[in-house]
Amino acid sequence: MTEPAKSVASVSETIARRGLILILSSPSGAGKTTLTRAIAQDPAWALDVSISVTTRSRRPSEIDGRHYHFIDREAFEDLRSRDDLLEWAEVHGNYYGTPRRPVEKVLGSGRDMIFDIDYQGTRQVRAKLAQDVVTVFILPPSLAELRQRLERRAEDSAETIEKRLANARTEIQRWSEYDYVIVNEDLQDAFKALQGILSAERLKRSRRTGLAQFVDGLLAKADA
Repeated sequence: MTEPAKSVASVSETIARRGLILILSSPSGAGKTTLTRAIAQDPAWALDVSISVTTRSRRPSEIDGRHYHFIDREAFEDLRSRDDLLEWAEVHGNYYGTPRRPVEKVLGSGRDMIFDIDYQGTRQVRAKLAQDVVTVFILPPSLAELRQRLERRAEDSAETIEKRLANARTEIQRWSEYDYVIVNEDLQDAFKALQGILSAERLKRSRRTGLAQFVDGLLAKADA
């Protein structure tokens, strides 16, 4: 019996490529965090999750190096002054940011990273690694549904929910800055759409650094 031919997928996986950064953004309650967690925890996609640095104090339930890298303000400002942060922000008097070197190392090895950040962080990352970034904005099917989701979570006061909805209007207006937009009416459908985006972006010619070598070898075998 002859050996079965390799599938296109298995051959494709042997072609070297540079990794990509998959960024998900959305207003609170639209599903960004749920979708990020779902695809990051699926071993079939083998995504690395970006771990931010922060100057705020570690909470008892948090693990240094897993939830955040907890550093002091001086260390953070040193990273910022050396342009070693892809993005950063100050929230409630504390700094948060994404170190650049670990991300570059992952991308150079051909692995992909997923970021769960807002439109301001997205702009910063794109400004520094534009060719490596794929951006996805998650929209709710309606603001009424968004309100219901926030209320069903039962995590926030009525006042906080109103603030989140006000912020959502500002955030939604940034949709046109993103490469892809998913309307999260059904979570399973939204997840399938996200998987389709990642599959297509991994096949993009510009990312596949080993494609020319593969084609040269393909033609050489044909001429032999």
